[in-house]
Amino acid sequence: MSDDLFSAAAEARLVGRSPLAARLRPRSLDDVVGQRHLLSPGKPLRALIESDRLSSVIFWGPPGTGKTSLARLVASTTEKVFEELSAVTASVKDVREIIAEARHRLGERGAGTILFLDEVHRFNKAQQDTLLPAVEEGLIVLIGATTENPHFEVNPPLMSRSTLFRLHALTEDDVAELIRRGLEIEGASADDEAITHLAARSGGDGRHALTGVEVAVALASERGRHLHVTLPDAEGAVDAKAVRYGRDGHYDVISAFIKSIRGSDADAGLYWLARMLEAGEDARFIARRLVILASEDIGMADPQSLLIANAAAQAVEFVGLPEAQLNLAQAVIHLATAPKSNRVTTAIFAAREAARGAGAGEVPAHLRDAHYKGAASLGHGDGYRLPHNDPSGWVDQSYWPEEVADLVFYDPSPHGHEDELEEDWPGRQG
Repeated sequence: MSDDLFSAAAEARLVGRSPLAARLRPRSLDDVVGQRHLLSPGKPLRALIESDRLSSVIFWGPPGTGKTSLARLVASTTEKVFEELSAVTASVKDVREIIAEARHRLGERGAGTILFLDEVHRFNKAQQDTLLPAVEEGLIVLIGATTENPHFEVNPPLMSRSTLFRLHALTEDDVAELIRRGLEIEGASADDEAITHLAARSGGDGRHALTGVEVAVALASERGRHLHVTLPDAEGAVDAKAVRYGRDGHYDVISAFIKSIRGSDADAGLYWLARMLEAGEDARFIARRLVILASEDIGMADPQSLLIANAAAQAVEFVGLPEAQLNLAQAVIHLATAPKSNRVTTAIFAAREAARGAGAGEVPAHLRDAHYKGAASLGHGDGYRLPHNDPSGWVDQSYWPEEVADLVFYDPSPHGHEDELEEDWPGRQG
């Protein structure tokens, strides 16, 4: 009896000393912050968890997005036995023991087993192969969690037997909600600007944000018993000063950023990039603007620019901040130093204006689909000449509705790659 009392007291003290992120773990699916695309009512993952029909899955997402919390929610709702291993410390022997216990358990009591393997990408090919037969025959249900792209890090046979669920970085609103919950548990209040700063500096990582809350509350406690977190506390907690700008400032700064790159000033572009990053601007928003700029202001003057901008946007998703600042900076420098042309922009606007304008725009008979039975009897495809059959790779024929056959939308500029198009573009010569 006394042992039970001491054990209970020890457990209670451990709970009180646990990191805030551990104390704030959700107890139900409705407690989970973020991941609405997976957990809103009617979404597949929620339905599988609530019906206890989850098959092997891989949770892929950045740190602090709820992968472990989701796995432990499964543990609290399933009738199967829940086993947990970390690929950082587990060995093949540990996996084989769990598989053996699962086989014994199924034969003796008819009870299934779920194995949660955190950091599954840390297992090498041989270790992952140990899991494969048990997953394949349904002896265990695997829940793997990884921050790395599982298409690269998880063996294809294991991937093919698992459903992939991708978790997204938390939005700032999600993180702010998590911070408010953490403050409530800590018995503290906070200024709105302090919450905003902590959320902005979290990078979409809920665990990181809650660690910041703990430090900020500790700093606030130095002033007395009333725990109220101010902006200086939040700045001290994440070791970063708040660079403030409001809604108008948001649009002014992004405007200055775009205009600097359009004006070929790489240093100014880097400065405004740094201002946005310091202010906690969403890196995905910055990356989207660079992808647009690559076609809007550079276009065919440097076709590589769109690839560079798109690669930076992918890096933001794959790498995340702070490292992705390097990819964004490289894109800014490339786009700023690239030759400029807005002819792609003017071309599509002119083409859309024409599409809304004169005539029905009927497709000429020689351009119509001639692959289906009966098309030939309608004259579809008659007179079409295949450019590949000409030694030059080009034939002189019209690809236009009659009403707009003389219009010109794309007029290459004399800058960069576009300067070469007039000479090398047989269609325009014709």
